Amino acid sequence: QVQLVESGGGLVRTGGSLKLSCAASRSILSIDRMGWYRQAPGSQRELVVAMTSSGTTTYADSVKGRFTISRDSAKNTLYLQMNSLKPEDTAVYYCNAHSIPLVYWGQGTQVTVSS
Repeated sequence: QVQLVESGGGLVRTGGSLKLSCAASRSILSIDRMGWYRQAPGSQRELVVAMTSSGTTTYADSVKGRFTISRDSAKNTLYLQMNSLKPEDTAVYYCNAHSIPLVYWGQGTQVTVSS
């Protein structure tokens, strides 16, 4: 069982930055893969970036070069640094943990980018 709690969302202008945090209830190094997904109104939830327990990352093409995933294993926390934000980044961002064969989700945090 893993509980995930996101924080750090908010309202920012185009070109601005935000840093999301996801605090896990157990060691994140014991989780096979963690990542961030987002869901905009009327759209399906999509992968933003994922990181395996060994540190391998996979980014969506739309965020490459702008977003960076990182983790602090001592704090059991996953981060998403988002720079050069665009209006199309507006969505609810969800933290995800895949501990085979189970999948866990956080409650989501709203990110709104104004033009």
